[in-house]
This record gives sequence, structure tokens and C-alpha cells, in this order.
Amino acid sequence: MRNIKIIEVGSEIGAGTRGASLGIDAIKIAALDFMSSFFVNFPSEVVETENRLLYEPVASPYAKRIQGLCTMYERVSKAVSETLKSGLFPLVLAGDHSTSGATIAGIKMAKPKNRLGVIWIDAHADIHTPYTTPSGNMHGMPLTTALGMDNLENQVHNPDAKTIDLWNKLKHIGKIQPKILPEDIVYIALRDFEKEEEFLIKKYNIKVIPVQEVRRKGVENVVRQTLLHLNSCDDIYVSFDVDSLDSSISRGTGTPVSNGLREREAEDLMASFVQNHKICCVELAEVNPTLDKENLMAEIAFNILQRSVNLLLLN
Repeated sequence: MRNIKIIEVGSEIGAGTRGASLGIDAIKIAALDFMSSFFVNFPSEVVETENRLLYEPVASPYAKRIQGLCTMYERVSKAVSETLKSGLFPLVLAGDHSTSGATIAGIKMAKPKNRLGVIWIDAHADIHTPYTTPSGNMHGMPLTTALGMDNLENQVHNPDAKTIDLWNKLKHIGKIQPKILPEDIVYIALRDFEKEEEFLIKKYNIKVIPVQEVRRKGVENVVRQTLLHLNSCDDIYVSFDVDSLDSSISRGTGTPVSNGLREREAEDLMASFVQNHKICCVELAEVNPTLDKENLMAEIAFNILQRSVNLLLLN
């Protein structure tokens, strides 16, 4: 049986649309609406945010609010690392996806010798850099901080010296670089990415399992295939972005994309993955109730969360 600790990271400084910082509360409200005592059953830690920066001018156009994100990386990596070191299982609820690079850093800080695999269930690849980003939003860059890459082959911007310095700091957080290898990433439901990201996916032959494959082969088969691909890893981290779901049901997120997972497919995927003993941390991100109707996205996210956690407690 695993002892779970919830880590709440209500940061939204990495997103382009406002409101993801309210996602955790929206999920808590969904739990109350379902008469669930989920959030009183586990210890939790609320990580302080830098969301006040949203009211200040952007200093780095190619890495917006990167200064604040460096602070968040320090805090989140410390929270995750200490949770693991104390023998607890970190269940991270995040606002935007930018701090997931810090979650990865925290896992590596707690287990520096272990090889870490990443299951990235997301419509987006999130492997831009300040040199390639189309938007400057940091929630498009967390995996590249963990990979320690710049993708200079596809450089389109010339960030200033301070931005470069802070970017290098993000990559070196925890004094381990790189934290993961490209062959230890599996994308599921990926369907919206730029050519600069496609370059890295093809160059390193990163495994991608599209929605059509999930549907054609079935969840069980995809889970088996994913875990087989990550067989050499000692630990596996699962990051679930709610925009992996189809846009017809994922209105309550900043970047919805059509042709995504159905609710049941996402639920079955997460429930199957958490039963594997190598899973050391689960993260859920990007619920944005300000874009939603009747808190639907948070309710779906909570259903996925509750079923996964019930199975985690059994393993």
C-alpha cells in the first residue's frame, strides 16, 4: 500500500491564458459535489506561488516570467524530493504545466542514481525552448528543461543574456543535467506540435502513441507497450494534462485540441499505469474553470484522480 501526499502547485505564470491557478480549487469543489472526502483523506502541502508576476510587465518575451519560474522550480523540486525521501507518494496537482519540469527535478534529487521514465499524456509536446518558442509561454518548455536541451538547430529567436542565464539555471536545477533521456519519454495523445518540436521527436526517435492507436489497439495494449518501452527505467513519472482529452469535453483548459482521448480512455490509461510498481509520482495539470461550463473539466479530472488513487492505495 502506498501512502500518498498531495502537493498543490497553483502556479499559472507559465500559461498564456489566465485561470489555471483556480484549477485545484475547482477539483476540490468537484469532490464536494460528489460527496467525496478525497481531500481530507491525505496530507497535503501547498506550494507558494509567484502569480503576482501576472500583474507585472513581461521582461523576457521568449521565456515569459522565467525569473518567477526559477523560484517555482526551487520550491516544487524541494517539495517533491522531500515527499519521496519521507517515503510518501507525491500526487501533484498543478495549475499550468510549466512546473512539471520541477517535479521531474524533485524526483531526480530524491533518487539521483535511478533512471527516470516519463509518460506524458498531453495534446502538446512541451519541448520548446526560448530559442524556438512561438509564444514565449513556459508551459511549452518543461520537458526540455529536464532533457537539458536548447534545440539550437532550429533557433528562431535570440534571447537576451539574462534569459539565457535563467534558462540554464532551470536546466541545472538540482545540479543534475540531463535529468531524463529522450528514449525514456513516451507521449500519449500527442497531436498538436510545431516543426521545431517535431525535429527533436524525430531526431531522438521519441516514442509517440497517437489517440488513433489507443483506440485501435486498446488501452491494455498501449499500457503494456509503454511500460515495455520504459523497461530500462527504475522509476516512472506520469504527467496528465487535461488537454489530452478531446476538445468536446476539455473546454475547461487553456489549449483544447480536437481528436483527443475520450474520458473513459483517459481514466483507463491512468488507472492501468498507477498499478505498476515503478510509478513513483503522478501529476495532473491545466484545469481552468474560467473557461468551463458547470465545472465539467474539474469533475472529469476528479473522476480520473479518484479512480487512480483508489488503485494506488491497493498497490
